[in-house]
This record gives sequence, structure tokens and C-alpha cells, in this order.
Amino acid sequence: MMKKEEIISIVDKHYLPVFGRYDVVLDFGKNAELYDIDGKRYLDFFAGIAVSILGHNNPALTQAISEQAAKLIHCTNLFYTEIQAKTVEKLTQLSGFQRVFFSNSGTESIEGAIKLARKYGKKNGGKYKIISASNSFHGRTLGALAATGQTKYQKDFEPVIDGFEYAEFNDCADLKNKFDDKTCAVLLEPIQGEGGIIPADKEFLQTAAELCEKNNALLIFDEIQTGLFRTGKTFCFQHFEIKPDIMVLAKALGGGFPIGAILCNEKTASAIDKGDHGSTFGGGPLACAAAFCVLSKAQDLSLDRNSEKIGAYIMEKLNELKKDFLFIKEVRGKGLLIGVELTKEGGPIVKKALEKGLIINCTASKVLRICPPLIIGKKEADEMIKILKEALI
Repeated sequence: MMKKEEIISIVDKHYLPVFGRYDVVLDFGKNAELYDIDGKRYLDFFAGIAVSILGHNNPALTQAISEQAAKLIHCTNLFYTEIQAKTVEKLTQLSGFQRVFFSNSGTESIEGAIKLARKYGKKNGGKYKIISASNSFHGRTLGALAATGQTKYQKDFEPVIDGFEYAEFNDCADLKNKFDDKTCAVLLEPIQGEGGIIPADKEFLQTAAELCEKNNALLIFDEIQTGLFRTGKTFCFQHFEIKPDIMVLAKALGGGFPIGAILCNEKTASAIDKGDHGSTFGGGPLACAAAFCVLSKAQDLSLDRNSEKIGAYIMEKLNELKKDFLFIKEVRGKGLLIGVELTKEGGPIVKKALEKGLIINCTASKVLRICPPLIIGKKEADEMIKILKEALI
């Protein structure tokens, strides 16, 4: 078995240096716990960026992947598989959308959604412009980067793709001002994740929906981080009584296995033709086996209700901490997607928490992001609060 120092040395020497890593080599996990190569235990309240909703080493998920791997790992989409059919059916039943396309990641799904919107716009008056929001984050490929309303991600890769404009998040007047006869779609996160866990106002989303409906444009919700039981509903759009034309999923869908999805209504799907889009690996049997298991188990365990219940409990405890630590500016979020905004940099607190055995994250430089596996209970929540309090001192 390789030693910790050797592993770190090899990765640092040969892996493209795009990640700021901690000097921790993880070895295995169980439920909401992770263990490093030296046997140290960590309470995981990050879930691989809101991915591992069933926790680590879930027996049902492990079995589903193993059994499928023993049958068929890969199959081109020129053929049908039963597991893809079951997964598509499960997603449409849960969401109410009629059409699904599987990809391999969130950013890849955003790219597909952009293409869907552009094709729809081209067929309906030659429209091409997509409005997203300031402070948004939609991914790192060039189309997703162009849709991302943060110049810090774009500046070193300019010129970005044309046809994108950014409305101020939660500013209805600015959204109306930016919307014109060339707009084919509005792309929004119902809760901005990388932007600092900032929920959208219902009025803002309603305005977007009304503009799209009135002008035959498409409303796209990026639910890569918010989707699938995390916010107290199966999908975050259900909080707002607004249904988009396109919804993009990834992260939690495979419970850790790479898979993304684009869901849309028939109106949107009618614009696409054979050959307009595709994926070699998207919707493969192994990924679908993982996704079908995750969807089924999450539904059986009512993880949406657990997210609502435990999320409310954690928010209550965090607001109690806010009284003791004046540099906590605000606690916000929905379900088990929670942001703790500080008046100072959050990185040192995240590092201190890690040293004490708690994994959380900092986003937007001053917001502690808490997004644990959705299987946690009050016991894990209390332990998290205890360690976080020690890290805040």
C-alpha cells in the first residue's frame, strides 16, 4: 500500500494543477463518515459537493453497480437497455417531464440545454439570446462558462461564446429590461450554489416564467446542486409552484457515479431532430443502474422529508451560533443546502474544521457551505454543530 506522502507527491507532480487540495488522502467511507489512509475519521457534511445523498458505501447502490457491471458495462445508444428504460420512466414519473436525455456531468447537461434552447429559438423566429443571472455558476466548459455570470471564471478564456446576457439576480426590473425579441431562453438556479447559497425570490422566478410564456421562450432551471431531495422537495422548483421547460440535473443523480440529465417538456423536445445531439457514454447501463437505485432508495427513505426536518434543525442550531459569533452575518438555504455567510474569509475556518474531523466547504470566499448526505439525523447534526463551534472560536 502506498504511503500518504508518496500519493500526494505523484498527484502533485503529474495531475493538471487545477485543484487546491488538502493534504488528506481518503481511503473509504461509511454513511456520513470518511476515513483517511491513516485511519482518521471525518464527519462528511459536504458529500462530494452535494453528490453522495445516500452516504458512502451504501449497500444497495454498491450491489446495483456490481450486478450491472457483471452483466453489461457499456452499450451505445444505438440500442436499447432495460435499465435505461427503467431510469427514464422513474425520472419522468418523479418530475412530470416527458423527455429525458442522459449525459455524464452537470456542465455537459448545461451544454445540451443550451443547444435545445438555441434550436427551439431558431425554429421560433430565429431567436438565440440566453439570459442567465449575475453571480450564477453553470459549469466550466465553454458554453456553460458563457452562461456563468461571474467574470472571474471567464476572463482567462475570453472571448466567451456570444449570445449570453446577465440579469441581476432577484431583480425583476432588470430581467424585464434584458429580455427582448431575440431571447430564446432564461437560465436560472433556484438557489445559487457556487454564488453563495442564495435562494431565488419567488417573484423573480415567476417574472422569468411569465416572460418566457408570453414570448415563446424557454425557462431553464439549473438544478444540478438543488435537485433530487436536497431542499426538502424532490426538485427545488416545486417550492416555487413554477415548472420550467427544461431542468438540468447531475451531482446527486448517481450517488457518486458520474451521470447528468436534461429533462424537458414535449414543446421543447419537438424542436430537436435526430443527429442534433448525442453522447457515447451518456445513459450507459452502469450509470443508469446507479441512478435508478439512488432514485428508488431516496424515494423509499423519504429523503426529501428528512432534508426538510434535519435542515430546519441545523438552521435553528446555526442561528443560535450566530448569536455567539458576531462575524456570522446570515444563515440561509433550504433543506440540507445551507450557507453560513461570514464577514470574513471562510477558508481558515474550513481548514480548522477539517483538522478537527469535519468536512465542509467555503464558496464565494465568505460563505460556509453545508450539504451533507441526506441520510443524516440529529446525532450527526449535533456533532457537526459541536465541531463547527470549536472551529469558529
